[in-house]
Amino acid sequence: MITGIAHVNLTVPPGTLEEAAEFYGTTLGFMRVPVPVLQKDSLAWFDITPKGQQIHISSNSPVPNEPTASRHPCFKLESVEKLNELRQRIWAHFERGGEGKPMAADKPGDIDSGAKGVEYPTRFFARDYAGNRLEFSL
Repeated sequence: MITGIAHVNLTVPPGTLEEAAEFYGTTLGFMRVPVPVLQKDSLAWFDITPKGQQIHISSNSPVPNEPTASRHPCFKLESVEKLNELRQRIWAHFERGGEGKPMAADKPGDIDSGAKGVEYPTRFFARDYAGNRLEFSL
């Protein structure tokens, strides 16, 4: 069902995106790529591999280590059908409760809880039982 990781989002203090560009771009050698226009002052994206794996750096969390911070992995799925199937499965566990119940999940049929923009693929979000944000996309 899951075919890989699309990106990992890490948080940094506000106002440090140029430091992120120096470290991730210059020191690590990742290629900086454009971000959605509305988030250009709060995000920096870097290609890790030519196959589309990326690291996203976000400076819009006021407290980077708080449980609701935007850092997260993004898992790629093979098709819209598998994406919708997984979204339904996560939502069902959220509603049913029990051991390992997600703290939050995007309801099937509703708009996803992520940032909006034409640059974003079909996706949805959930938070695991510990509050870790997870993204699932094509």
